[in-house]
Amino acid sequence: MADYLVIVESPAKAKTIERYLGKKYKVKASIGHVRDLPRSQMGVNTENNYEPKYITIRGKGPVLQELKTAAKKVKKVFLAADPDREGEAIAWHLATALNIDINSDCRVVFNEITKDAIVESFKHPRPINLDLVDAQQTRRILDRLVGYNISPILWKKVKKGLSAGRVQSVALRLIIDRENEIKNFQPEEYWTIEGTFEKGKKAFDALYYGNGKEKIKLTNEEQVKAILKNVKGTNFEVVNVSKKERKRNAAPAFTTSSLQQEAARKLNFRAKKTMMLAQQLYEGIDIGKKEGTVGLITYMRTDSTRISDTAKAEATTYIETKYGKEYIATEAKQAKKASNAQDAHEAIRPTSTMRTPEDLKAVLSRDQLRLYRLIWERFVASQMAPAILDTVAVDLQNGDVLFRANGSQVKFAGFMKLYIEGTDDQAEETTKLLPEMEIGDQVKSLEIEPKQHFTQPPPRYSEARLVKTMEELGIGRPSTYAPTLDTIQRRGYVVLDTKRFMPTELGEIVHQLVLEFFPDIINIEFTAKMEQDLDEIEEGSRQWVEVVDAFYKDFEVHVKHADEAMEKVVIKDEPAGEDCELCGSPMVYKLGRYGKFMACSNFPDCRNTKAIMKPIGVKCPSCETGEIVERKSKTKRLFYGCNQYPECEFVSWDKPISRPCPKCSALLVEKKIKKGVQIQCTKCDYEEAPTQ
Repeated sequence: MADYLVIVESPAKAKTIERYLGKKYKVKASIGHVRDLPRSQMGVNTENNYEPKYITIRGKGPVLQELKTAAKKVKKVFLAADPDREGEAIAWHLATALNIDINSDCRVVFNEITKDAIVESFKHPRPINLDLVDAQQTRRILDRLVGYNISPILWKKVKKGLSAGRVQSVALRLIIDRENEIKNFQPEEYWTIEGTFEKGKKAFDALYYGNGKEKIKLTNEEQVKAILKNVKGTNFEVVNVSKKERKRNAAPAFTTSSLQQEAARKLNFRAKKTMMLAQQLYEGIDIGKKEGTVGLITYMRTDSTRISDTAKAEATTYIETKYGKEYIATEAKQAKKASNAQDAHEAIRPTSTMRTPEDLKAVLSRDQLRLYRLIWERFVASQMAPAILDTVAVDLQNGDVLFRANGSQVKFAGFMKLYIEGTDDQAEETTKLLPEMEIGDQVKSLEIEPKQHFTQPPPRYSEARLVKTMEELGIGRPSTYAPTLDTIQRRGYVVLDTKRFMPTELGEIVHQLVLEFFPDIINIEFTAKMEQDLDEIEEGSRQWVEVVDAFYKDFEVHVKHADEAMEKVVIKDEPAGEDCELCGSPMVYKLGRYGKFMACSNFPDCRNTKAIMKPIGVKCPSCETGEIVERKSKTKRLFYGCNQYPECEFVSWDKPISRPCPKCSALLVEKKIKKGVQIQCTKCDYEEAPTQ
């Protein structure tokens, strides 16, 4: 019989840890929290220092009873939940339920699930950190006070099923503010003059820069025509050659935020999926008889880029063996700590650099392997030498017309030999080589072409960009990003359209009401300050009751005012302009959880509903009588089909366009590629240059 009981959150983690600890230890899983505030009531006594009322979570009774029985049979119980606020709170709830002295050395924490880390952590058990518990409890109480006070008002004044959370309301505000920026955006005209030049039978590109004295911004066609008139002939003289050596440093190892951003850019993963896969890699994967189940990455909820000396040394050994000494970073990199970072544990990294992605191909699923490869490559690259780029700028002059050509080439690849960080606009690292030129050389212009452009509005938020913005503004913490984005989508406040967030009509209604009656809840600075307050509670410099009380006193006044003054919002059904094909009654547009849809006005006698189909102005190439319309799959993915379905079954994931292929007259479609959008033929090899 075991002498010690260890309680963790997940069965996968329990299995891994039990093998490392040996026969004296029995490891069981609580499967997350065992106690929480009741769902059927507020559960916070605002008249008695905001005392929370905790109950056993429905369905967790048998689990808790099993843990109680097991605890009675051992000498000591260790609580080994995750090394963060949430994990500390789980440990505290378990200690309370199992009558464990919270001041005893019952708490064990580790940043990675490897044998060395586990064995070492059990040499240093500690009491439960009540400051960490208080910080988590404060967040839970604040979220309950907000949600359970505002939501009933929204149910009464708008419609059932609505909610307004503390962090989700600010995330929704960011999306709506961006949408308003786009709507109000006034495009401005600007021009470029692009030239193709030749030196020694080698062609290269250059852009108009100015008049030789200053850079000139081109704003209209008349200005451009005047400049082109000043170009005499096709000969240009090289008047300046500027060569520089530029050093480019590797990105640091991942934090939770940067992992979610990069997985979205490079793997097309949603934040929720990224965290689910990271959790699996952290908790342990069976990698074969020799090692068994082992945790492959360190803890995945972190805002630190700090790396342990042991991990650095192992990475250095690998880099020297694989690439050579010159690829090892010679300068010690100082991990940059954001002003709002908790820095509780290391960056996300592989538990062993020597466990390469190639070694794990046979044991990981496709998506697990892709995420592990991303984490592994990012970490190893972060310990590699900077890349060195040779850059050159060449000025070409004809009269007082100056063009500038920029080029670069990789002199030493450094970390770029393994990994290059992605960007939100999918721009790629391009290397443009220029022919050798010296001052006084003559080059010939092959073509000079003016191009008109218009400034573009800021892009809608992708998941990656929204996570980055929330982090920069200090809204939420690593553990809250993915749940927040998931919540505003499940509530029907936003939808993802071509991987960009768009607010729904319902989202805008809720946002406007919260903005009017609960300005603090939706205030970005206020929400960021609340995160700072939680950090101070964790550090022991603030009392949690004081923080909650300061918030609730003002909030309670707003709740009372909203309940009395908020007018009932009537979301009227709009006529759809067609009749129901089942009963002949007029169809109407209704506002549902995921936006508008069409329904019969004779509800509930007739329950006919259908999606709204948006024509795109293209005739169906299959039946030639129907029109192509935008539709959405069951997974909310946009596709294009014939409006005569099911008689005509034409479908396309790519958007068809109205003009035919000039080569074979077949259908042309807009296909999304890394460089933007490319028009391609659906039958032959015809394609056009990509556009952003």
